[in-house]
Amino acid sequence: MKKIEAIVRASKFDDVKEALAEKEINFFTFYEVKGYGHQKSESRSYRGTIYDVGYIARIKLEILVSEGFVDSAIAAIEAAAKTGDKGDGLIYVSDLAKTVNIRTGNTGSDAINS
Repeated sequence: MKKIEAIVRASKFDDVKEALAEKEINFFTFYEVKGYGHQKSESRSYRGTIYDVGYIARIKLEILVSEGFVDSAIAAIEAAAKTGDKGDGLIYVSDLAKTVNIRTGNTGSDAINS
């Protein structure tokens, strides 16, 4: 089992969700995050004063998949989220030592398929 974490532009989230669905990955967790990286944040002016808006809003997805889905999930996210500009995001993949479905008690790949 693998855990894929992807941080993408909020404007590309729907494209990423559709691309994952095409690869039969229809279940994941996502939430709004803010970060600071190579892409500079915006400054805004209000009544002559310049304000740093601060951190850049993004969407973070957490996807649990079996080994066979890792490459297709990464390819789908990358293709759907890429604009070619700084700030497109990152994808992280890590091993899961154990996965347990609370309702059924199933473990491993069976935990996410039940």
